[in-house]
This record gives sequence, structure tokens and C-alpha cells, in this order.
Amino acid sequence: MTTPRFARALTLLLALGVMPLGSCMNFDGYEDPPQLDTHVDDWRDQVIYQVLVDRFANGDHGNDYMIDADAPARYHGGDWQGLEDQLPYLQELGVTTLWISPVVRNVETDANVDGYHGYWAQDFTALNPHFGDMAALRRLVDAAHERDMLVIIDIVTNHVGQLFYYDINLNGHPDEQLQGNGVDSPVTYINEYDPDFDPRRIQSFTSLGEAGPAPIIFASDPASNHMPPSPAVFRNPEVYNRKGRTLNFDDPDQLVHGDFPGGLKDVDTSRCDVKRAFVDVYTEIIIQTDADGFRIDTIKHVEHEFWRYFTQRVRQRLGQLGKHKFFMFGEAFDGRDDLVGSFTQQLPPEPTELACAMGTGQPLSSDQLDSAFYFPQYFQAVRDVFQQAQSTDRIQALWQQRATTWGTVALVAGIEIPPADIPVNFLDNHDVPRFLYGVADKPEAQRRMLLHNALTFLFTIPGVPCLYYGTEQEFAGGNDPANREDLWPTEFDRENSTYRWIAKLAEVRRTYASLRRGSWAVTWASNRVGDEEDAGMFAFERNGGTESNGYALVVFNTNQVHASHTGFQGSAMPVLAPPGTALKDALTGNDYAVAADGTIDVMLEPMSGVILVPAGDYVAID
Repeated sequence: MTTPRFARALTLLLALGVMPLGSCMNFDGYEDPPQLDTHVDDWRDQVIYQVLVDRFANGDHGNDYMIDADAPARYHGGDWQGLEDQLPYLQELGVTTLWISPVVRNVETDANVDGYHGYWAQDFTALNPHFGDMAALRRLVDAAHERDMLVIIDIVTNHVGQLFYYDINLNGHPDEQLQGNGVDSPVTYINEYDPDFDPRRIQSFTSLGEAGPAPIIFASDPASNHMPPSPAVFRNPEVYNRKGRTLNFDDPDQLVHGDFPGGLKDVDTSRCDVKRAFVDVYTEIIIQTDADGFRIDTIKHVEHEFWRYFTQRVRQRLGQLGKHKFFMFGEAFDGRDDLVGSFTQQLPPEPTELACAMGTGQPLSSDQLDSAFYFPQYFQAVRDVFQQAQSTDRIQALWQQRATTWGTVALVAGIEIPPADIPVNFLDNHDVPRFLYGVADKPEAQRRMLLHNALTFLFTIPGVPCLYYGTEQEFAGGNDPANREDLWPTEFDRENSTYRWIAKLAEVRRTYASLRRGSWAVTWASNRVGDEEDAGMFAFERNGGTESNGYALVVFNTNQVHASHTGFQGSAMPVLAPPGTALKDALTGNDYAVAADGTIDVMLEPMSGVILVPAGDYVAID
């Protein structure tokens, strides 16, 4: 029997679209979980499109509440229905995989900034009602699968939203204080929601001095959804590290145990109950939707032991239900390749962490993530070379590191590809300024040439290309939130030159397996950036990828001033293709040939590139 109080609560939940992930409500034919399946052969064949759901398309005005489209940091109205409606737009662009922003219920708003991005989790067992209900999310995944497209869901395990304060002065209220008089004692500002890091845990104090670790008090404000978190394990104060705001990201203790600046509360991911809870809530989302992978936020702020447990238990649980090759890649916002790659390496479990695995499945192995977001390449190639025209030898040096800094063995029950062979490549994303913002001082025509050259690089290098939504419409916003523009004012234009260029690159990549699966070798890199004849040149071969082999030679001139070629002081570039091999540029159809000595001299205008394939393999692409 439903009590009146429960009935009122149920009515509210239905109105907001907030129902537990395992709800048995009738969702118009989506009342039962789907049959899980494996929808991918080789993840290297994919083209990923990262989308902030709130900013892409508004397909359901029934979930438009608390909308302020004129404020960059508030909800604007995009939803899963809008994304489903625009799948043809994305498919024509060449997208094969959607990476959608986090789906769980968030803090609504905090300090006049909304949780539209999805990284402020409040309830891991409910969906964000701004984006739709479970039926809408499942329809999106089903519609993508019907088009042979995949769906990756963004998740967070490092922190929850700003859901509690530290009761530092023990008065039961969240306060801001100024301590000290500036003469006898230093003046200190204390915000009980976001106090500075203390390795002992945040301490309470009274007029008589310190009084031990400060208790935490969960907020209770339904209007902004500052409410105690769910599931119940996250309402235990002991599951949080409680050390306060990270001030120094180079300090390992602060990096892993500090709250994320802005009051995002750091979870103690070394605890067994936390590890199991995250496996439970996130595998349940896949069980309910049949989505195909996770992009995982802030991985460098979480212990390696967590990633061993989480990834292996997720693979095992989903594999038992029929879903294999489930792709999990992480984001470490860092230019150090050894750090980023460490989350893909096989690092043996410590004895202390094995206890968490007992009774929950197979023994833990050394496996971690399938791949990582390739931030080192963003800094050293995209920014330094393709935006700033620095020397191209830094790309060669970076790529060579992956043989030792990234995992080189395919993971058990993973995607069957060694992590070093499948970095997730990108030009920009929601955490950095857009590519075009970085070249905003250039004339418009030059900005477009720089972008198109960088896009050619993105679609031909080893790994998986990942486009940030709006790149195809030449968005040029700066740092967050300026880089999170609404897409719908463009009316989803499919005729502009950059949309068409991306669509062409995607078709070229699909046509030539060597660009997706072939091995790689750098054939020309230069440390010269001035008037020298090869300044700005970079070239690499992709070889293999099909049973009948396959070959491509990709050459770039990243110099922004003059034409350059793959030669220096009389020496030309040696290549793997046999002498006399006729090659064609897959982009233009122009002819090239390997000389009798096995070299090729490619001359390119500034900010341009070619994709040379054997003439017998050439397919004209408009």
C-alpha cells in the first residue's frame, strides 16, 4: 500500500525523471533491461565525438527547468533526446562513437554555477533529470547501435559534489571566518565548505585551541540538490579523506587525497566498500543501457590499486552478461607521459589491496586501463607544433616513449589491443581552450589552414581520434566555460568547409585500414624551425592493418611561413615502399613516386599535409 507521503514523493520523482537505475517502472517498452552485447570489432576503427549533452541539442522541452541560456555556467537545455535526433548529422560527419557527459544526478547549482557538465555527482543511483529518464538514455544507445555507432559514458570515481561542510568551529552551521589580527597572529580566511589542505585531516578548533578532526555535516537543500549522497555507503563520513582543498598538485598526498578545488569532496578510493560501490553503480548503468565503454575522469587523483580492482571487476561482471571489449580510458590532465601511461601499465597488486578482491571474483592481476586521454601529445604536438610551429622532432621523441611508458600487452578480457597502440588522441576538449582560440591572433584563412592540418594529423596518427563537439562548426571559445558553447545556433550546418573536411578525413581513414590498424614508424622529423629547407616537416609510415597488408605515408609541413620538403643538405627521406612505387595523395589525387634509391622528396606548402597511398589502392573521395 502506498502511503500519501510516499505517493507525493513518487509523483515528484516522476515529474523530475528521477528514478533508481534498477526501477521497474514502465518506460514505454523499456521496462526490462536490454540483452547486453558486444557491438565493436576493433576500437581503433572508431571516431569518437565528445559531447556535453547540455550544450548539443534540446530535443525534449519537458525537462527544461532552471534554464538560463544567456549564462555560460548555467543549464541550457540539451538532452539525450536532442542527441538522438541529431545522430544523422553526426554520422554524416564520420562519427562512429559518442562520448556523452556523465549521466548521474548532480548538485543542481553551487555559487551560481550549475552542474550541467555532470562532474558534481550527488546520487549515483539516479539519472540527471535535465537530460531525460532511463527510457530516453536507452533509446539513445539503441538508436546509436542501429546505426552501427557506439556509446561511451563519462564517469567520476574521485569525488562527489559539494555535499558537506567541515564544522571547524563546532557550531553546526557552515561559516566563513577571518582568523587572526595581522599583528599577533596571521590573518587566515576559512571557508568551511572548502578549507585549505591539512595532512592530518581538517581540524576543528574553539577559542581554547584545536579540538581534533572536524566533523562533517551533510547539507540539506533540496532546491539546489545539496543533499546527502546515494547510495548509503557515501553517507558514511569515513569514506572521505577529509583533508581539504588541494593547494599543491605536485604533493602526492594532496594529489590523491585532497578535495578538488571548489569543494568537490575527495572519496577514499582505497576502501573496499567504496571500490565495490563504484563497480556496482557503474556496471548497473551499463546493464540498464548496453552502452559500450567508460571515459573516466581525474584518474591521476586516484590510487593505482583502485584502477586494478575497478577495471577488472567491471570487465568480469559485464563479460558474464555478454558484453566484451568494453573500452575504459582515463583522463589525467598532465603533460608527463610517464604519469599518464602509468595507468595503462601492468603494475602488480600490493598485498594490502588483495583483501578487497577476496570473494568478489577472480584474483586481481596487474591490468589497469585500456587507454588514456593523450594529454602529453596535446601539449607537445598539438600546441607546440601545430599551433606554435615548434620543432617536429618532439613528436617523434614523445611517440617513442610509449614503448616504455605505456602498457604494451593486451589486457585480459579487455579490448584485445595493447594500450600503447591505442592512445585516445584529441585537439581540444572541455578542460582546455579550443584549438582556434589558441591561434586567435592569426588571420581567418590561416586559422582554418592550421585547424585543417591539425585535423589531418588527428585522423592519421596511431590510436583513436576524438573530436570535441563544435570543432566541425569552428567554435573558438577560450577556457571553461567559454569553450562549452551551444551547438544548436549553428542549425547543425553540414556545408561549411570544416565539417566537410572532417567528413572527408573520416572517409579516408575508413577506406585505408593502414591508417587505423597499421604499425607506425617516423620517417622524417626536424629540429629546425627557421628558414631551413625542412623546417616544420614531419612524416610517418603506417604499414599493415589488413590481411593484404596496406600502406600509407603521411607527410606534414607545420611551418607557418614557407614551403618545406623532406630533405636536408642533399639527403632525402627513405621509406619502406619499394623503389619506383607510384603513390597518390588520398586527399587530392596528386601523384608521387618513390625514387630508385628508395627515397621520396615531398615538397609541401606551409600548414598542409598529404596522405600518400599506393596508386593501386587509391579511391577518389570527394
